[in-house]
Amino acid sequence: MKKVRTLKQWISGYEGVKAAVDELSLSFDFNKEGVTSDEELDQAYEKAKTLVEDLEMKNMLRNEEDSLGAVLKIVAGAGGTEAQDWAQMLMRMYLRWCERHDFKTEISNLIDGDDAGIKTVTFKVEGDYAYGHLKSENGVHRLVRVSPFNAQGKRMTSFTSVFVVPLVDDTIEIEIQQANLSWDTFRSSGAGGQNVNKVESGVRLHYRFTNPVTGQPDEIVIENTESRDQPKNKENALRLLKSQLYDLELEKRRQEVAKVEAGKKKIEWGSQIRSYVFDDRRVKDHRTDYQTSNVQAVMDGDIDAFIKAYLMQFGGE
Repeated sequence: MKKVRTLKQWISGYEGVKAAVDELSLSFDFNKEGVTSDEELDQAYEKAKTLVEDLEMKNMLRNEEDSLGAVLKIVAGAGGTEAQDWAQMLMRMYLRWCERHDFKTEISNLIDGDDAGIKTVTFKVEGDYAYGHLKSENGVHRLVRVSPFNAQGKRMTSFTSVFVVPLVDDTIEIEIQQANLSWDTFRSSGAGGQNVNKVESGVRLHYRFTNPVTGQPDEIVIENTESRDQPKNKENALRLLKSQLYDLELEKRRQEVAKVEAGKKKIEWGSQIRSYVFDDRRVKDHRTDYQTSNVQAVMDGDIDAFIKAYLMQFGGE
């Protein structure tokens, strides 16, 4: 049924484009005869152009993993309270973007900052092609602004890292070696009633394995505190583990076929993929050179233009 639904989307997309192009051709002929106005012709052109671009963008999301949900992790960089506040602003931006696209989100781990903001947050994004869109956000995000936490009112620069991996579902087979798996339990902190603080419902997963990308011994540590039910938290932690292992396997495949994603070097720590300069009212992506002056709209979750520019430039590689 999933395959049928996917094929139907492509067929209806093609039929919509064909109808719009036929309508545009007719509008052009009628315009030459004076039957339709230039404004009506422009409207037909814009409609056809939009439908073609939408279909082109869909074609940029043809990798196996693109159709999956996503796990998004935000980690505040060096810079204390300012960086932690920036991490929280990014969390809000992505949650607002998810709301706009009717994606379901669920926070699995959140650590508050010392005075303000957050140190780190991990949340799941469930919905068709969530990973395909959000993979463009993987990297270091740079903020430049006059800090409200600086008594001298100085302009400060902060860095926060965003990690995005596919959220595996039941159709993806990932083998976990139980002998390499261990658990810790702890009391969850924060709001949630007496049960949360008295019962050790929080879980911490340790998984030791040989990294398929580097070939070296490695360890994945995942904390999950999203519910009061320890078995439920364990189940969610295992799903997050599978997502990370699946992402490593995808990376290994990319290396084996020598198709390193364009712009990969710019996704390493210490090299920002995007700058948000509040004073100059400018947000610029350094991989595509796309930029906008509407900073407030971006921080409210309007990042579709950045995602589209990235996918149209790099999505087909």
